[in-house]
Amino acid sequence: MSDRQSSNAYWQANLRIIYICLAIWALVSYGFAIILRPLISMIPVGGTDLGFWFAQQGSILVFIVLIFWYAARMNKLDAEYGVDE
Repeated sequence: MSDRQSSNAYWQANLRIIYICLAIWALVSYGFAIILRPLISMIPVGGTDLGFWFAQQGSILVFIVLIFWYAARMNKLDAEYGVDE
């Protein structure tokens, strides 16, 4: 594989990871916390309903998990394409 093909494949894989993170972010922050809140508000979590929990705490926790997942996945991808440190 040439350097140009390898570079394109690397960036395609990188963009795929970013799109996955953005989709999860949108689902959690807009889907669960705003759009689907009436549907999930009947599920109790920690003294409040699940929709409120996602809006206040769940989204933040999911974002933190996404940051660590992205970093780990990018380290693996960097090693795979030989661009790691």
